[in-house]
Amino acid sequence: MSYPESAPARRPAAVLSAATVLLVMAVAALAYAVVDLVVLGGTVDAFRSAARDTSASPEQIDDVVTLLRASAVLSAVVAALSAPLLAGLALGLLACRNGVRVATWVVSGFGLLTGCCSVAVVVGQRAAPLQLGSGDQALAELLGLIGDAYPSWWIPLNAGLSVAQGLGYLVVATLLALPAANSWFGRHRPTPTAPQIFTPAPHQPPSAPPAPPYPHR
Repeated sequence: MSYPESAPARRPAAVLSAATVLLVMAVAALAYAVVDLVVLGGTVDAFRSAARDTSASPEQIDDVVTLLRASAVLSAVVAALSAPLLAGLALGLLACRNGVRVATWVVSGFGLLTGCCSVAVVVGQRAAPLQLGSGDQALAELLGLIGDAYPSWWIPLNAGLSVAQGLGYLVVATLLALPAANSWFGRHRPTPTAPQIFTPAPHQPPSAPPAPPYPHR
């Protein structure tokens, strides 16, 4: 006799919202990586044009340009790599994998810390510009030109994205800790099976040895 299978539990809104936020952040990370590389060319040209009016040597200008390009490429690579990670976490949450939920909490904590540090760096650079010694006056002039070489909307956009990133990770971590999410992940958690206990066979007395054959007469 067969019994009808129970209908699968519906995903709670908290899990769907957390996965949606992660997918939006993944798309935003890819867009940021593309825009970062597109803006880089114009930023380098604007920096070189402004650097000609300083006392820096061509070698110093080239060194700062190399630093500028390396930082932009590194940021784009990190953003591009984070996109599939966030998308994978979103799909794992929709598949009700409790291990993915734990991994999402870890990534959210790291991402929230990174976002706070990025905002602090941007604010610190604006509030207290880098001060160098008198012997490094040319380098100080070059570093001061980097912010102006970017488009006027680029630095506010980075600050806004850093804040949005931190808030996004905070929202995801909070949604996954709600009772509805705990109940749903706990319901799909595999229950451990009890180990099989082998019952020893009852003791049987040894059988009597066979009777010896009758001697031949």
